[in-house]
Amino acid sequence: MTKKESFFVNRLKSVGFAFKGMLILVKTEPSIKIQLVVALIATLAGFYFEITTIEWIFQIAMIGLVLSIEGVNTAIEYLADFIHPEHHTKIGLIKDIAAGAVFIASIVAVIIGIFIYLPKML
Repeated sequence: MTKKESFFVNRLKSVGFAFKGMLILVKTEPSIKIQLVVALIATLAGFYFEITTIEWIFQIAMIGLVLSIEGVNTAIEYLADFIHPEHHTKIGLIKDIAAGAVFIASIVAVIIGIFIYLPKML
C-alpha cells in the first residue's frame, strides 16, 4: 500500500499545476497576450490618473475576470477540438457560446473603465 500524500503536499501540487496552466495560456494564446497588454495599459493609467482604492478594486477584478474567462474559453476550445477535431455545428455552437462569455466580460470591463477614466480625462 502506498502512503497517501498530505493535504499540504496535494495543495502545493495543485498550485503547481495551476501555475503551469497559466504559463501555457500566456505563452500560447494570442488573445491572452493582447489582454495582458490592455491590462498593463490600464494599470499604468491607474497610476497616472491616481485612481481610488475602490476604482483599483474594480479594475483589478475586471482584469482578473476577463483573463480567467479567456482561460476557460481556451480550455473549452481545446476540449471541443479534442473531442471532435473536424468541423461540427454543435461544437461550433459550444465554442461560440464560450467566446460570447469572454465578450460579455470584456464589454463590462470597458464600461467600468469608462466610468473610472472618462471623468478624469474630461
